[in-house]
Amino acid sequence: MYDVAVIGAGIIGSFVARELSKYDLDIVLIEKDTDIANGTTKANSAIIHAGYDAVPGTLKARLNALGNPMYDSVCKELDVHFKRIGSMVIATNQEEIKKIKNLYERGLKNGIPNMEILDAEKVRQKEAGINEDVIGALYAPTAGIICPWELAVALAENAADNGVEIKLESQVTDIEKVENNYHIYTEKEKIKAKYVINCGGLYSEEISKMVGDKSFKITPRRGEYNILDKNAGNIVKHVIFQAPTEYGKGVIVTPTVHGNLLVGPNAEDIDDKGNTKTTREGIELIREVSKKTIKRIPFNLTITSFSGLRAKPDTGDFIIEESKAAKGFINVAGIESPGLSAAPAIAEYVIDIFKGINCHLKGKRDFKPNRRPLIRFMELSNEEKSRVINEDPRYGRIICRCEGITEGEIVDAINRNAGARTLDAVKRRVRPGMGRCQGGFCGPRVMEILARELGKDINDIVKDGSQSYILVDETKSGL
Repeated sequence: MYDVAVIGAGIIGSFVARELSKYDLDIVLIEKDTDIANGTTKANSAIIHAGYDAVPGTLKARLNALGNPMYDSVCKELDVHFKRIGSMVIATNQEEIKKIKNLYERGLKNGIPNMEILDAEKVRQKEAGINEDVIGALYAPTAGIICPWELAVALAENAADNGVEIKLESQVTDIEKVENNYHIYTEKEKIKAKYVINCGGLYSEEISKMVGDKSFKITPRRGEYNILDKNAGNIVKHVIFQAPTEYGKGVIVTPTVHGNLLVGPNAEDIDDKGNTKTTREGIELIREVSKKTIKRIPFNLTITSFSGLRAKPDTGDFIIEESKAAKGFINVAGIESPGLSAAPAIAEYVIDIFKGINCHLKGKRDFKPNRRPLIRFMELSNEEKSRVINEDPRYGRIICRCEGITEGEIVDAINRNAGARTLDAVKRRVRPGMGRCQGGFCGPRVMEILARELGKDINDIVKDGSQSYILVDETKSGL
């Protein structure tokens, strides 16, 4: 019997599990996919918003404003890349000037610091390549960029370091209230817990209905993106938004925390919660609309395209509360933008709700806030590289030439708590396959390392999903 079961190991579930691990509780984190952060968390804009956009008085506004300044300490503790580069919302006409002034007023009400309305000259001082039609912008210096799945993995790893059990490939099929406890049924087993926290993302509505709560509806909203090579990463210095529309913040042009350029998304409400395909029409749309920000983005340097699904709630705000239909069951649902920005504050808010339900919580004296630091070989000085190679020669063997990733880094990513078990899981943790060749050269080597470290046949190594097999047999078997 666990004290708490957290369902869903995206950025929200991982933050909640890590926050819970600060207390004397038996906790299980349940995830339907083969890895942490395999849903919305792995495919979004990767922005820590300043907090001027959300309607004052909403949970979105409150928790974004609280969550943004928490990122410096969280990322330092977990050894995760994070950069405060600031954001701009551009305007190309007087109607859009009114929109950014309204955002500024919202930001003041939300308590967002150091915002400015810039004229055209000041915009160009910050972004020399901006479209000449831009006549002004809202500037917010506290906005930042991050790698969401890198953070979610770090959170889950640190939660596991502090005693949280993680169950992957455990899709919840039913939940039964039995006296004062819950029986959670997966395809593999029955899991018993006193309390349940539903962080199921796109599927939080289905999880909630299992306990008789039909109080909200989640609609998937698809957004498509282009990622450009690092040669294009310095085209802009800030996160650049266009003036918002009814569908959201529009097409964004931003550097990524690892030095690439990200352009997107579009926005399309769909019915299928598993439909993450990219479309010719969607990619052409974001490329055309992006010209409003930068006229000449070198899309010939695109290295990949992807799409992600956002969990849009019918309530218009985050849903974070104990279910009225099931005592001891907490919904954390509808966490669309600015969910990533608000995530650390969401976790604390959930704990406050949980304390109201279970007032006997005791803090853990031996909680370990810091994750064991990673060795990022290409970020080391020559002296540090020599020392690391002398201690472990595997760091002297480059596996991914595009990103400069060594065998030592890959082995470490596999053998940590919440370690990688698939080709894409390694890619998300230490980036082999994220470069120009997209794994064309390093993929087979990473598979060999996975098979060796996990004690598996290489034919059993999958790309991402449990049935996404890559190899069938040797090409010259039997000859």
